[in-house]
Amino acid sequence: MASAHDTHHEGSHGSVKSYMIGFVLSIILTAIPFALAMTASLPKNLTVLIIVAMAVIQVVVHLVYFLHMDRSKEQRNNVSTFLFTVLVIALLVGLSLWIMFNIHIEMMAK
Repeated sequence: MASAHDTHHEGSHGSVKSYMIGFVLSIILTAIPFALAMTASLPKNLTVLIIVAMAVIQVVVHLVYFLHMDRSKEQRNNVSTFLFTVLVIALLVGLSLWIMFNIHIEMMAK
């Protein structure tokens, strides 16, 4: 009788080096926005833009270095599932904001 470990295919696990690279990048991508917010050395619009950019980059770092999502054949299902989830969330949030904006405009016109 085969156990669950015999039939389960192990995914690609990262090495200590790749985890350390991801950890260091995560620290840097957290420290930069923190420093910008604490010092207020740039205009607010630019600071917000940099913080959002660093957040997006950090999501990519986490996906690649910690969740091991890449372009390999083994990860194709995980990547497509993730992209579909992002699409659904973007549609849900975007269309909700659109509806709320239109309701706001209609209520202010009356």
